[in-house]
Amino acid sequence: MASLVYNSCIRNAVTGQIDFDTDTFYMMLVTSTYTPNQDTHLDRADVTNEVTGTNYTSAGQAVTVTVSAVDTANDRVDINFADVTWASSTITAAAAVVYKYTGTAADDLLVAYLDFGGDVSSTSGDFTVSTTTPLRFANS
Repeated sequence: MASLVYNSCIRNAVTGQIDFDTDTFYMMLVTSTYTPNQDTHLDRADVTNEVTGTNYTSAGQAVTVTVSAVDTANDRVDINFADVTWASSTITAAAAVVYKYTGTAADDLLVAYLDFGGDVSSTSGDFTVSTTTPLRFANS
């Protein structure tokens, strides 16, 4: 499965339900048995098969979001997610899910699914997710 932006994220950003400048965002890890549905998955309650492991807390942890200035030369705005690290952890995950955090699974709005391309593990070490490609809103 490839990485994706949930369709509901686009609508939620346009209608003001997601504000990348001010909202709190979290990243959670999932196993390979979670199959994201870009069209029907709306909130964290729709996400199944979250990982479990040493030093991993259910629902994941906060991720810093940075919104770039408008790039008028390329007609776009980039949204970047900072690295997230689970220190001294024992985890196996196939992907991460980024969402707007409210503290209630049914109200936590999904943003993106980040596919690792297969299982990635840590054993009593740091498990770090680095996003190198921003979420991009662009005119083509």
